[in-house]
Amino acid sequence: MGPVRASGFARRHGGDLAVEQNGGCAQPRCEEVGGDVAELQALCARMRAASLREPPPPLRERRVRLDALRGAIAARREEIADKIDADFGGRSRHETLLAEVWLTLSSIAHARSHLRAWMRPERRPVNWPFRPARARVIPGPKGVVGIIAPWNYPFSLAMIPFASAIAAGNRVILKPSEFAPRTAALIARIVGEALPPECAAVVTGGADVGAALSRLPLDHLFFTGSARVGAEILREASANLTPVTLELGGKSPAILAEGFPLDVFARRVAAGKLFNAGQTCVAPDYVLAPEDAVAPLVAALRASIARLYPSLRRNPDYTAIINDAHIARLKAYLADARERGAEVIIIDPAGEGPLDDVRKLAPALLCNAPPEARVMQEEIFGPLLPIVGYRGLDAAIAYVNARPAPLALYCFDRDARRVEDILARTRSGTVCVNDTVLQAAQDALPFGGIGPSGMGAYHGREGFMTFSHARAVLYQHRWPLAALLRPPYGAMFERVLRLLIGRPRDKETPCGK
Repeated sequence: MGPVRASGFARRHGGDLAVEQNGGCAQPRCEEVGGDVAELQALCARMRAASLREPPPPLRERRVRLDALRGAIAARREEIADKIDADFGGRSRHETLLAEVWLTLSSIAHARSHLRAWMRPERRPVNWPFRPARARVIPGPKGVVGIIAPWNYPFSLAMIPFASAIAAGNRVILKPSEFAPRTAALIARIVGEALPPECAAVVTGGADVGAALSRLPLDHLFFTGSARVGAEILREASANLTPVTLELGGKSPAILAEGFPLDVFARRVAAGKLFNAGQTCVAPDYVLAPEDAVAPLVAALRASIARLYPSLRRNPDYTAIINDAHIARLKAYLADARERGAEVIIIDPAGEGPLDDVRKLAPALLCNAPPEARVMQEEIFGPLLPIVGYRGLDAAIAYVNARPAPLALYCFDRDARRVEDILARTRSGTVCVNDTVLQAAQDALPFGGIGPSGMGAYHGREGFMTFSHARAVLYQHRWPLAALLRPPYGAMFERVLRLLIGRPRDKETPCGK
């Protein structure tokens, strides 16, 4: 197991952690503890003891923590871009600032501005026999929660759920992805500066650390990643009956309806597909198009991709694939599809040839890939886009429904009735109509999968509630009506019972005769 780093806080905030000098500025240094499972268990135990010892943080304290987190992130926006670029071996700075920095800052700001309303107890009606008692639902922190983050957006997909858990008043153990080690180290420094050690900790290391975290007796576990690993996480957490939120993925379709402008469809699908070189859980995974529109759609996609990325090798906005193993996986998809008779169209606008030296992969369109091809069976997570022709919208809907429910569904149609028909007859975690990916960037919309694409949701209020326990509280009145329902049961109880369930009816014959 890799080193476990618990976040630190300056002495002025009550910690006794060492402070190191960095360019003349005092920087809190993360406390480093041992690298075995026992140390991780001890960390969880310390947080649980603090959770039981202290009351839930009030609104003001939660806002202070969110402000500190937001300030630390904003101050390091360029460093975040640099670290992620280094981890990827070439990551668009513009994409990082948008999808990692801005989305995280927006999410924190949204939580801070709505936190008072989210924390407010909600009055609920009381069944009339128990009046004049009062009932409320009071959201409170679950306690100690764990978050296991993925590599494709190594900062935002760690920090957005982390901020939601902090807003809900929890103590958090965060495990960033080992595939982005520089980003993980920076996250540890940011959390160490912003939050006290008894409030949050960052643990780094490989998959064994994530597995060890999932085995802890946590009050909630949040995982983003593949369905295969998600199933293992769920299995490990079940031993402690730990509630789990799984943000997975799946093969998200983009349905092109008859009559929708091809150039608009191509531009928006290409932009969503190639953002982060397709390494996005809600990227369009394949296109369903009317059969007679496939050929012109291929031409429109080629033109749109060339406009978005006129060159690839030295283009800083065309992101590299995270590592050699994923490059090999994607190339294996292409080879398998070719062998099975698919037409593979490589889009290389500048004629640069193979991009192995920069760990990039040119966009590719795949036509007539058979259903058994790997690219049609597995989530792609790269710049490959299969196109499947269909005859009639019913056939397109049947194609989607014959496969596991995806994380996202994209419907391109100007006919509102047909759009509603598609929404009513399909299942997916999220939907975006006439565009792609943008639904995942909305703070006020829940984000999550359904079935094999995940369980539970976060973002905005749903993120706050995911990490909160909605506690039901009944306040009994001094003179309760419910006293009439207690033994010894007599004539008064019988009269109340008749009011509740009615008088007994005469025995009826079959068919009411």
